[in-house]
Amino acid sequence: MIRVLLADDQSLVRAGFRALLDAQPDIEVVGEAADGEEALRLGRELGPDVVLMDIRMPLLDGLVATRRLLGEAEPNDVRVIMLTTFELDEYVFEAIRAGASGFLVKDTEPDELLRAVRAVVAGDALLSPGVTRRLIAEFAARSKEPAAADALVRLTEREREVMALVGIGLSNEEIARRLVVSPLTAKTHVSRTMVKLGARDRAQLVVLAYESGLVRPGWLG
Repeated sequence: MIRVLLADDQSLVRAGFRALLDAQPDIEVVGEAADGEEALRLGRELGPDVVLMDIRMPLLDGLVATRRLLGEAEPNDVRVIMLTTFELDEYVFEAIRAGASGFLVKDTEPDELLRAVRAVVAGDALLSPGVTRRLIAEFAARSKEPAAADALVRLTEREREVMALVGIGLSNEEIARRLVVSPLTAKTHVSRTMVKLGARDRAQLVVLAYESGLVRPGWLG
């Protein structure tokens, strides 16, 4: 069973999500939080697999709650999907840097919500190539200056190349076509790169690609 915690200050949103999720044979809602402090407390106490976390909540916003919760957890213990009213919310990039596995708009289609929950548990980031490109174009220029690329020394030349392609928003299939390899080979390179860099998922790999200076704003291929 995939154990889900709902964190949103709107009771109707929580009720709608709960009804949908609890109707699935492989998903169980283990708790609900109406503010960020409660979300953090329940995240610690209940140990959910996935937290659906609203960005804007009273007492403690979802961004701070996410950073604290993920900072205390082992890399594979919990995944956070940020909930936002607008697809390009001003805090989305910071949320992903804080460790969130991706984001959903609150009026997302039911099938997309279910796919998202299952995807992040499988270790995938909830960032489609198109959304990644728009997010990078909008927010990468606001990110902090590139740090030293010391972490990249442990990567092979091919892994750096793959990381750069992830950073500009390409999917595994697009990377495979660009490098003339199979999608499985591309996926393997992405996975090995994440392991070497300690990236929680693909979303963090995008952030690391920018923060290391491997990719810079404007390099949208």
